[in-house]
Amino acid sequence: MTVRLGDIDESNFYQVLDMHRPEGEEYVAPNSVSLAEAWLYRDEHTVRPLAVYDDDKLVGFTMTHDDRTKNIRDIWRILIPEEYVNHGYGSQVIQLLAERARTDGFVGLRLSYVPGNALAEHVYRKSGFSPTGAIDDGEIVMERPVCC
Repeated sequence: MTVRLGDIDESNFYQVLDMHRPEGEEYVAPNSVSLAEAWLYRDEHTVRPLAVYDDDKLVGFTMTHDDRTKNIRDIWRILIPEEYVNHGYGSQVIQLLAERARTDGFVGLRLSYVPGNALAEHVYRKSGFSPTGAIDDGEIVMERPVCC
């Protein structure tokens, strides 16, 4: 298994759009919303949507936002379709994003999750995130350094 991140372009755009949240998952926005948000903020050069691959197989989607004022990269989205859940992709995506953030000069990663989303909380804590005590739009904010 070789997990990697790739740009979204004409070769994978419709595959990314066709990805669906796991059945009953109501916490992560559809990829169509994420890609629309990336387009909306395109001139700021702070939002980056990425495809997640296992070798050459598309297995997920993620999107980040750079907060240069705090030198933190926000993970806005991680979506792993149902057929790839519980294969370790979420944890690997977080590690890859941490490595990229460190290379790009950021000191930390930040994300948030909806209270009650036990799977997300488990993956985030396992990946080194801790609650900050802040609540953003009803979601629990967590952070971790990029070094760990």
